[in-house]
Amino acid sequence: MEQAQTRLELFYSQVLAFATLYGGKVLLAIITLLVGLWVIGWISKLLTSTMTRRHVDRDVQPFLLSLVNGLLRVLLLLSIASTLGVQTTSFVAIIGAAGLAVGLALQGSLANFAGGILILIFKPFRVGDLISAQGFTGNVEAIRIFDTTLVTLDNKTIILPNGSLSTSALTNISTKGVIRVDQVYGVGSQNDLDATKASIQKVVNACPYALKDRQHDVLIAKLNPNSREYDVRVWTKSENFWDTHYYMLENIARQFGKDGIEAPKPKMFITNEA
Repeated sequence: MEQAQTRLELFYSQVLAFATLYGGKVLLAIITLLVGLWVIGWISKLLTSTMTRRHVDRDVQPFLLSLVNGLLRVLLLLSIASTLGVQTTSFVAIIGAAGLAVGLALQGSLANFAGGILILIFKPFRVGDLISAQGFTGNVEAIRIFDTTLVTLDNKTIILPNGSLSTSALTNISTKGVIRVDQVYGVGSQNDLDATKASIQKVVNACPYALKDRQHDVLIAKLNPNSREYDVRVWTKSENFWDTHYYMLENIARQFGKDGIEAPKPKMFITNEA
């Protein structure tokens, strides 16, 4: 009986010593945990409202939110461990080394990820836009975190990495809603100048995709010994770019045939040498 009482007193004394030594730290750690969770929640709400206000893509918002939450919770855990007297230097070193290793292993993927975030935030193009980039031209079908998908005119699917797409030059054909289709046509110099311009103008006037409120141009661009080149500039809606391009090519060829506009004729010069 006395032995049990002695053990009980020893236990109480150890608990009291532990409470005296660590009680303040544990209480401070609990307060830090509660305040930290509240701050993380407040930052999450602020970030959500900011992304909504700036029209950040809805598919990206949960990912960014979870990423920020994860980083903040790691910092909170390190802060609590430091409050309890745990040496966090080794943990920080391990986390840094792991982050460096992962970063080196996924260097290309991280560049594509960062590029995807920039594209989704700043929106140099949107889904449905007609763009020309990396030597390809097509409509944007999807913008994902790591890559962007284009569908070309011949219905091929092109997948472009966001890293290079966000840092290189690209042409967004759809941005302004209106675009000019520029073409060059060569005819023989034996054709009457006014008759040639009138023949081209007929096709421009008949083009169903040409905007009626814009001035379209038929200009002489170059004079060659046996030919003339005409710049033809037709304004149209961005989504009708290719329709206008091919309409003009086909129908100008037909109109030239009807009006007797001939192609350049090659000339051969023969000299007699003594």
